[in-house]
Amino acid sequence: MATRTDAPTRREQILKEAARLFAERGFHGVGVDEIGAAVGISGPGLYRHFPGKDAMLAELLVGISGQLLTGAKQRLKEVDEAAPEVVLDSLIEGHIDFALDDRPLITLHDRELDRLRDTDRKLVRQLQRQYVELWVGVVRALYPDLAEPAARSAVHSVFGLLNSTPHLTRPGSLPGRATTAALLHRMARGAFAAAGPT
Repeated sequence: MATRTDAPTRREQILKEAARLFAERGFHGVGVDEIGAAVGISGPGLYRHFPGKDAMLAELLVGISGQLLTGAKQRLKEVDEAAPEVVLDSLIEGHIDFALDDRPLITLHDRELDRLRDTDRKLVRQLQRQYVELWVGVVRALYPDLAEPAARSAVHSVFGLLNSTPHLTRPGSLPGRATTAALLHRMARGAFAAAGPT
């Protein structure tokens, strides 16, 4: 989701490697020394950036939920006067970027959300609800005869489709990013069209 082109900060490097390692081996299967080694610092050196692994996990999961919501709001601003299908296409493209570029975070969310403190988990859920409702509004603008519960179910189903990318195959063996993105986009649009009243 990031559009920055400058070099990542040390904190960002730590989070990226922590996400990768947690996704590969599980939260409890990774020690701070391994995370530190992945970014070229000692394990104890991580404590200058984070109080511990729990804080890294919270920042990763709360952070991505916030980024998705912020990114979606920005996309809505950019296509404010556009036709509803253009708005929906923009939201789909943004989520596909996340699904293809941040695959470890999807795995991490699926496996480790329950490890967050209650306050952090509630914040993640709150941000996710806002993100879903934003999509529901756009879907209903394009398909006005679609009841709100059906639109919400369709949004969750499309998220399930798009967020399946970590399970498709090994990284690097997909048919290519552009081809995969185009396929996911067609499937998402098809799912929304199929959800409409017949």
